[in-house]
Amino acid sequence: MSLEVATVCLSVEAPGAVDRAVAALRQGEVIAFPTDTVYGLGAHAFLPQAVARLFAVKDRPAGVAIPLLLSGAEAMSLVCVDIPPLAWEIAERFWPGALSLILHRGPAVPDAVTAGGPTVAVRVPDHALVRELCRRLMAPLATTSANRHGWPSAVTATEVRTALAGRIPLILDGGSCHGGVASTVLDLTVLPPIILRSGPVTAEQLAPYIPFWP
Repeated sequence: MSLEVATVCLSVEAPGAVDRAVAALRQGEVIAFPTDTVYGLGAHAFLPQAVARLFAVKDRPAGVAIPLLLSGAEAMSLVCVDIPPLAWEIAERFWPGALSLILHRGPAVPDAVTAGGPTVAVRVPDHALVRELCRRLMAPLATTSANRHGWPSAVTATEVRTALAGRIPLILDGGSCHGGVASTVLDLTVLPPIILRSGPVTAEQLAPYIPFWP
């Protein structure tokens, strides 16, 4: 898979920048953009070749699952099955925000996204640009941090360019991201639900919604 491409960096405010981003994603390209934490690399989640390119661009080891970013809670139905009522309740309270939910994957999700596993992590980010990209694409984004595997996370477009110039066609420059802690990960495929990664949304905040927690 050739990664030699000309990399263009456009302000998110530039005329046609979002149109160009959506067009690239529809063509199976990988692009970079600001999120509510750090800059992210994203690919069309329903195109296996795009997800494979995301792994190649990042030098990400095979067999590592990738989370999905959604336009809104209703998009869970596109990528998940057997969604419990609790998921909708928690999503209504904490999304958009720094909480990822582990749910049973739906048939539209390629194996590469989940590393062949039966579950998928989903989140609605607290960043209007990312939600707009998903809405315009009419699909979730398979997303990981916009760096090479093992490199520090990028919080500016300049840092993304340093790491990935020549590997991706487009960087959307939205200024500096505030960085911060990675999202809390809550597994809703088991009873009782388990926090797999602690983050900004705490167990204390979640407890009122999960009455069978001790």
